[in-house]
Amino acid sequence: MKKYTYIWAIALVTIFSSSCKNESTKTDAPAETADTTGFDVKVDRFADLQVLRYEVPGLDKLTPKQKELVYYLSEAALCGRDIIYASNFRHNIQIRRTLEQIYEKYDGDRTTDNWSKFEVYLKRIWFSNGIHHHYSEKKIMPEFDEAYFRSLVEHTPNATWPVMEGEQGTDMINKLVPVLFDPNIAAKKVVKDKGVDLVVESANNYYGEGITQAMADKHYKAMVKPGDTTPVEYGLNSRLVMGANGPEDLVYKSGGLYGKALDKMIYWLEKAKGVAENEKQAEHLGMLINYFQTGDLHQWDKTNIAWVNSTEGDIDFILGFIEVYGDAISYKGAYEGVIEIKDFDASERMKVMSENAQWFEDNSPIMAEHKKANVVGVSYKVVNVAQEAGDAAPSTPIGVNLPNSNWIRSTHGSKSVSLGNIVQAYDNAAGSGSTDEFYLTDEAKERRKKYGTLSGKLHTAMHEVIGHASGKINPGVGTPKETLKNYGNTLEEARADLVALYYIYDQKLIDLGLMESLDVGKAEYDGYIMNGMMLQLRRLEEGENIEEDHMRNRQLVAAWCYERGKANNVIERKTVDGKTYFVVNDYAKLRVLFGDLLREIQRIKSEGDYKAAEALVETYGVKADQDLLKEVKKRYEKFDLAPYSGFLQPTLTAVLDAEGKFKDLSVSYDATFAEQMMRFSRSYSFLGNDGN
Repeated sequence: MKKYTYIWAIALVTIFSSSCKNESTKTDAPAETADTTGFDVKVDRFADLQVLRYEVPGLDKLTPKQKELVYYLSEAALCGRDIIYASNFRHNIQIRRTLEQIYEKYDGDRTTDNWSKFEVYLKRIWFSNGIHHHYSEKKIMPEFDEAYFRSLVEHTPNATWPVMEGEQGTDMINKLVPVLFDPNIAAKKVVKDKGVDLVVESANNYYGEGITQAMADKHYKAMVKPGDTTPVEYGLNSRLVMGANGPEDLVYKSGGLYGKALDKMIYWLEKAKGVAENEKQAEHLGMLINYFQTGDLHQWDKTNIAWVNSTEGDIDFILGFIEVYGDAISYKGAYEGVIEIKDFDASERMKVMSENAQWFEDNSPIMAEHKKANVVGVSYKVVNVAQEAGDAAPSTPIGVNLPNSNWIRSTHGSKSVSLGNIVQAYDNAAGSGSTDEFYLTDEAKERRKKYGTLSGKLHTAMHEVIGHASGKINPGVGTPKETLKNYGNTLEEARADLVALYYIYDQKLIDLGLMESLDVGKAEYDGYIMNGMMLQLRRLEEGENIEEDHMRNRQLVAAWCYERGKANNVIERKTVDGKTYFVVNDYAKLRVLFGDLLREIQRIKSEGDYKAAEALVETYGVKADQDLLKEVKKRYEKFDLAPYSGFLQPTLTAVLDAEGKFKDLSVSYDATFAEQMMRFSRSYSFLGNDGN
């Protein structure tokens, strides 16, 4: 999942004011902006997180029938909320419900420092959909001790503890205490370290006890039919467990794993189908319902093809088990839902990007044999989000390109969307002053302030529309998850970023009216190199290396180009008054380097060259410079900026007539983060305490 653009210098600001969890092209030093809308986007701030809110422009312009569709789709998405908790870690739901009982019914002193720490801990779990940090994957450790936790339990006399069958409240607490307080138990949700069993060491709930990485790979490779040019995404919607005869899949479906939540989703999707905008949309909804009923991955492929071809309505949505970043070996899709309303003006202006997709492919620096002769079905639009759920909330992408199946993308095309109101909310919340701190020359500072927002959004558009749609896999080479394994996601994000970086410094974008000068490209080059080499390190704790795929991607690209450009002083590391800066001295040569790296990464993907993938990622993308990490964290302290942001969802309420039929849709934005999370837990908790 990913991300975008006056004469477009003035028009672009307007477009993106209304126009891939994913920060893959969003820098950590945003261009300085001001909120002129009068809408307060800031809701809450705790730990390393801030919670924002977004408006839903255009909702009032929809017909009653369209509003009804938005409401039903939103309810369907929210009904799957428990699934992301359950798949992230097997004890997540029981832990969340235990803490929520305390939060709601504790009769002790709520003014102490320990109580404040407890509230922050619960908020962090809500934000990350479980006890592991949404970005670093490390277990979130409470800042209060075990004794205080037990005192909280003792002073919550009216609690309804979420015990499992045959379990008493005391048994449950004794079981959960080491899970919460022992740093060595379930230490990381996703482990990608070289030389370890990635399945065994990861704490996520995609694989059962006794399943190893070798077992999982063997199990799914055995499903692949030789010569199959239309393979399904094996293992996408299941938990792999040890059965009587070896590994077997527990499929997510009605009557199967997560069936109670899926049945609720199906109920709302049936109602949505009844108010669909057109036949193609209704067909897509029907296929999705069938997929949730059966769990059939061939039906999921049919659903994706129908979704790609359903482009005529004003309402669209993403719903299912989709992104595989939460699985170290990239088989298992995380549940997510995004309900969208088309931003008409912005989308119309941005059609130029998708209409020229073939030109970009033809002029790419990748090898001729790796280019697509016919780039098909790349649609692009700007949307405004009405509701997000699962892996898309509270931490959200700002752009999306789907489906993930390579053969569907090649044969039927893909959809790219920018989540316009999310981008707007981020911009309105951006801090000021960081540009002056981290860019050395006045020229670079002024470019970032003038063009930083535009360049980032243009990058996003190209990352999504032409980046992920470019290149092809050689005949007979398996999918990236089969060939590149744990390095595939990092290299795919790097490839899409490099396509965007290569073309953002191209006259073609000026000719298309997408930017007014190459200074936009220079602003993006300055920002990308500073972010990849240094700024993003503020998200790590001292001593940590880089685990998250998008962070690995950014450092890989920046560090490779820095090293390869040393002979020509393309990028220079300077120290001024004890502060480190990375300065681009030659933008044209840096573009050549971006092209060279893009060619190599496409070759690796096209040929399935695992050894080259491993060498590239491990050499440039993993190790964090600890001196730079300490420096950047110290320099950021004065800005009091949270490293991570997420979003409160608008509260959508159906207005019914006297006969109980849908009449209108009201929207409010005034809930607090805790109020919304508690309401969601009361209204959308459909799975058992064991997460099944």
